[in-house]
Amino acid sequence: MQNVTISKAEYRKLKQQAKAYQKLTKRFWEFIVQAPVNELVEDFRKTDLYTDDFLKDLEDGLHKSSYFKTKNEIETPKTRPC
Repeated sequence: MQNVTISKAEYRKLKQQAKAYQKLTKRFWEFIVQAPVNELVEDFRKTDLYTDDFLKDLEDGLHKSSYFKTKNEIETPKTRPC
């Protein structure tokens, strides 16, 4: 790996930007993940900006997300047949 040297001022600026980004994304997901998965996906679908493949991946990802399940507890655990 190559080393890069930057000034302390630049380092502080980048660190501050990273913290702000993390704070923003945390709030974004807390806001958006308050509805059932099917409602969220339907909202994305209505914009006509996303492909069906993307929407399917989004839905699958939200169903698998541990964050989504812990925040909403909408889904019941899936059990394997005996």
